[in-house]
Amino acid sequence: VQLVESGGGLVQPGGSLRLSCAASGFPFSLYGMAWYRQSPGKQRELVAGMTAIGRTNYADSVKGRFTISRDNAKNMMYLQMNSLKPDDTAVYYCKRVSPEHWGQGTQVTVSS
Repeated sequence: VQLVESGGGLVQPGGSLRLSCAASGFPFSLYGMAWYRQSPGKQRELVAGMTAIGRTNYADSVKGRFTISRDNAKNMMYLQMNSLKPDDTAVYYCKRVSPEHWGQGTQVTVSS
């Protein structure tokens, strides 16, 4: 099993980024997936999740700004992040929900 995140970087407040998670080594379409994030000194927190059948859930702090999606044909998951705020600064992780498996993370920094 391998999960590889990409798309992080430095962006100004109000800007947008799209994170990608490339999955391999398992039948991606059968599994729930999620995005988590962790800031220095804080616990890792759920950002958004999507079940195998496409149901989504979001943290209150990102509702209306972030959108999770997946392309089962490409074994890819995405997180479109709009209207970014400095509080969104964190390492963002891709996770296969169960059995649990994590990617290595990608840094997102929102700063002017």
